[in-house]
Amino acid sequence: MNDIVTRYDKNPILTKSDVPYPVETVHNAGAVKHEGRYLLLFRSHRRNGRSILGLAESDDGFRFRVRPEPFMAPATEGVFAEYEEYGVEDCRISLVEGAYLLTYSAYSRHGVRIGLARTTDFAAVERIALISQADMRNAVIFPEKIDGRYARLDRPHSHIAPWSIWISYSTDLIHWGDSRLVIKPATYHWDEQKIGPGATPIKTEAGWLNIYHGVFSTTRGGVYRLGVALHDLEDPATVIGVADDWILQPADPWELAGYVNNVVFTCGAVPEVDGTVKIYWGGADQVMCVGTAKIDDLVDLCLKNPRPAI
Repeated sequence: MNDIVTRYDKNPILTKSDVPYPVETVHNAGAVKHEGRYLLLFRSHRRNGRSILGLAESDDGFRFRVRPEPFMAPATEGVFAEYEEYGVEDCRISLVEGAYLLTYSAYSRHGVRIGLARTTDFAAVERIALISQADMRNAVIFPEKIDGRYARLDRPHSHIAPWSIWISYSTDLIHWGDSRLVIKPATYHWDEQKIGPGATPIKTEAGWLNIYHGVFSTTRGGVYRLGVALHDLEDPATVIGVADDWILQPADPWELAGYVNNVVFTCGAVPEVDGTVKIYWGGADQVMCVGTAKIDDLVDLCLKNPRPAI
């Protein structure tokens, strides 16, 4: 069980020293394979403490080179400037009908909400809309329409109930609704404090595989781990199973100590034709790491040893 995700033996794959402009962290990257190359849209803290998105490229998914300029920085005019003034963070990437949809957290004095942008080539990027109110983050769009609608997993902030995973739908990508709670943290469990969507859902024969993060509170702070859930293909609001066990926890030195200690946090994974998946995660909110797993093993965890979704 400890080896269900095999860490790359040359982790971390990206650090601030790999970035050709001044940053203090490299973490929480959306991931995709575009025209045969692996791309990471990673988050970095500038030296003023605010976040931008950079882009790294690779031929093999392990050895990356960072482009010389940031891919996306807070907007400087219009409504996006007002709601991104404190940073853009934690991008997820979904290929839907020939375009890459980028969901990201937009931070400002008004709180955090979800921004949506689009690109076809990762050279130019177009902001589309701010698609949630505050406080909302960790939104990821399914990589195909379901019954004619776009679907997304997201995580509203709430002090009424534990921070949980919800699903919402849209016909135009801008107006979202028909929202439902789908997965809650489990009491005295590795994810009991809060959970949130991680990587873009992966389509399998058994269902949509959702690699999510969960947090357990300790006297030394929260511990961020990764888990998996399986959603019905035709009705992803129906959760087939949530694995009782985590699949990855902080273990290496750069995951145990850093900008935020005891963190593995994913925003992206790339499924491969051989049935494996490359999972990318931020270690301690400071470096980028990668590991591999068998998709069937992750699905089996959800089916053979589940805990209640709600």
